[in-house]
Amino acid sequence: MTESYHVKVEGFEGPLDLLLHLIQRYEIDIYDIPVARITEQYMSYIHTMQQLELDVASEYLVMAATLLVIKSQMLLPNQPEAFDDEMEAEEDPRDELVRRLVEYKRYKKAAQDLQMKELQAHRIYSKPPSPLQEYGNEQAPVEPGEASVYDMLAAMSRLMTRQSPSAAPIETKVTREEIPIQTRMNEVLHSLGSNPGGTRFENLFPERTKPHVVATFMALLELMKANEITCVQASHFDELMVYKREDAT
Repeated sequence: MTESYHVKVEGFEGPLDLLLHLIQRYEIDIYDIPVARITEQYMSYIHTMQQLELDVASEYLVMAATLLVIKSQMLLPNQPEAFDDEMEAEEDPRDELVRRLVEYKRYKKAAQDLQMKELQAHRIYSKPPSPLQEYGNEQAPVEPGEASVYDMLAAMSRLMTRQSPSAAPIETKVTREEIPIQTRMNEVLHSLGSNPGGTRFENLFPERTKPHVVATFMALLELMKANEITCVQASHFDELMVYKREDAT
């Protein structure tokens, strides 16, 4: 009997963050959310997390249930208007979700502004003037944070979708494969170190077996968390490029 991987990732900011990411990615009006479409995309991300056997927090599943309830309410036929002037019009099923998203977006923007002010404050210092000719040929470092965890999940979904099954079943003996995350982290850093121009995300998965894919994905998340690599996407739906940070050991 094979044992499944159970991994918990501390990098997701919650279901509202995922919904806001989808709304911005597909350029959706936050006040007029197409529930069927956003539910389909949300469930696709949840399915990818489960395929990677990540420990999906219960709050993501609660939001999935909420979206399905709203979707079913939107499918109900419109009720005839009441003749009683004192009876208020029935609330749009999406209103509560919209209020939560707008509030979350406001607080997230405030947190980003405060973080930027902190970074700017750390960059302010004084020193005597010094010659800069020796730095003229250096390349500007790649700024981290241009691609999010959700962009990486989308890339993983495309990577697994492109895997084509064998034409005929192959009879083989299944053995448990141990792939330490630290080992894959070291291998990824070594690979990126030999490619200063960046490496395509999918090229970091030379083996497409499930243990290797999961271990590599977890290694990338840990390296991003430690600010040793950065993942860059020029624009939505473009290919992800992975770079080793210049200050990484």
